[in-house]
Amino acid sequence: MQTAKTSTQVNREVLKQAISDYHELLKDEKLKNSSLDELESRLEEARLIFGGRKLCPYLRPHFVLESDWNRVSAIGEIIWHALQKVKEAAITSDEILDELGMTEIERDLIAIDPGYVQVSPTARLDSFLTDDSYSYVELNGESPAGIAYSDSARDIYFSLPVMQKFTEKYDLVGLEGRSKLLETLLSCYREYKGGEYDEQPVVGIVDLKGLPTQKEFELCKDYFEKHGTPSIICSPDELSHRDGALWCGETKIDLVYRRLLVNEYLPIIDEHPALVDAYRAGDVCVANSFRAKLIHKKASFAVLTDERFAELFDGDELEAIRNHIPWTRMVRKTVTDFYGEEIDLLEWTLANKDKLALKPNDDYGGHGIYIGWISSDEEWKTAVSHALENGDYLVQERVKTAKETFPYIDLDGNVHMTVSLVDLDPMLFNGKVGSAFTRLSTTELANVTSGGGMVPTIILRESN
Repeated sequence: MQTAKTSTQVNREVLKQAISDYHELLKDEKLKNSSLDELESRLEEARLIFGGRKLCPYLRPHFVLESDWNRVSAIGEIIWHALQKVKEAAITSDEILDELGMTEIERDLIAIDPGYVQVSPTARLDSFLTDDSYSYVELNGESPAGIAYSDSARDIYFSLPVMQKFTEKYDLVGLEGRSKLLETLLSCYREYKGGEYDEQPVVGIVDLKGLPTQKEFELCKDYFEKHGTPSIICSPDELSHRDGALWCGETKIDLVYRRLLVNEYLPIIDEHPALVDAYRAGDVCVANSFRAKLIHKKASFAVLTDERFAELFDGDELEAIRNHIPWTRMVRKTVTDFYGEEIDLLEWTLANKDKLALKPNDDYGGHGIYIGWISSDEEWKTAVSHALENGDYLVQERVKTAKETFPYIDLDGNVHMTVSLVDLDPMLFNGKVGSAFTRLSTTELANVTSGGGMVPTIILRESN
């Protein structure tokens, strides 16, 4: 006797059929070529450029079932509540600060009260969604990129002839982030001011000059100003702190949208101290604040998964951590636990490379990552030694990754069906999941900085 299919199994079949139908449409050469021309022509126009290369070399977005999206959102918000508790505890706990790997100057920065409660008003959780699992691997809590890029990509993909044909059969919903970003920034300013304010604040989008994300700053600026919030893009060397305010030239900045990473600011902070001086004096609202560094450290997952800190979290949070956060530890000479088993961390790490990765605690773009399951024994031994010597590395349990076939556009403009790693990146605004994009790669790393690409995340509604 056949067993009745669950609603989840039925929905999975709907998703697989939808993807198959989309790819079938691309077999129509006229439809494929007109869609390819539309995509290519609009990427430059929409500033979907990262470091001089097109950000979206794929002819299909990432489809996520509405039921999955609702589940992803609920889980993300529970995890976020737990991370907010890590921040609250860390402010007064040297033990947690040590576990996070916070340096002395970082501890000084996080001691400054930003004037609002939220640790990271804008954040991004990087995750893998498969048929039977959902796992986070990293958190960008300091200054997540991609909010404006994903909005533009959504508009472009919905305009493609193949998508217009596809929507004749399927009900799709696009995600939108810039309105949520602007409201989040203004909510920080409102809390910083102690209530409502009389004049719309001037937003300063602050980062180093010449970065590959410059185009996204322009997209944000255009959106902010279109919706009544004057904005300026500036770098730390263009700022001055005078007369109880932060200035860029003759423009007074009320609210900093900080895209400048702490690690990139520290080498020049003494030469260009205006931003931190104004922030320390309470003369400007900065979002995300420097306190975001607390949970931006990858070791925040070590705090979440270590039994020593379990009392910080409630039952729902502990369940979400167990089910969706990979076991993580700082690489040290120590004894710890692995799901209740006492282990010598270094010996155990050396012996279990096939289920582990090593990551720098405080870097981005895929830099310095060692993947055990694709390393030889000797390579892994060298990597563990390097991690220990470095002193700021973590070891993390392997999670089940997601892979799908996508129509990839090569440098000659030809389309190939290619199996890609699929990294779903929900964006949180004041702790609420409100948007997302998806990074794709043919390697084990899906970082855009290290050569991956991105596509918009599109919600596929199931039929009632």
